[in-house]
Amino acid sequence: MRLLDHERDAIDLRTTPVHLGLGSRARSIEGFAWDPQVLQAYSAAVAADGAEGRIVTIFDGDGPGDHWERHPVGDELVVCLGGSVTVTRDVEGRAERVVLGPGEATVNPAGTWHAVDMTGLASILTITAGLDTEHRPRTDARPTEHAGTPGPRAR
Repeated sequence: MRLLDHERDAIDLRTTPVHLGLGSRARSIEGFAWDPQVLQAYSAAVAADGAEGRIVTIFDGDGPGDHWERHPVGDELVVCLGGSVTVTRDVEGRAERVVLGPGEATVNPAGTWHAVDMTGLASILTITAGLDTEHRPRTDARPTEHAGTPGPRAR
């Protein structure tokens, strides 16, 4: 995994996310994967950006999401590019759902547990404050406070 400056070719955000950092810098992330070792390397490479760093990526899918997540240091923008997407947030123990169609967006506030379900084939673009992101298995309607996979952390 490495950050590239001044990428001049087209970037496929499905396979090569872009990191937005301090100084209004946009750097593509070559060799990125949702793998703990790669996430750790990415976190170390962008640690100086702190809470202001953002990762931009596109996800394609079909069906319910398999995990809850939250981003403690910043909001996340979720934009539906195609299909239908339901974002479910856990707000003080109750489910808050927002249904998005193409071109619509919602903001997951910092620290709010949320999950994304796609109806049929759908695509979303996310702009996420990834620092200290946490994940929980989606084995219940709500996130649990035990067991889980931590996301990237500052070093």
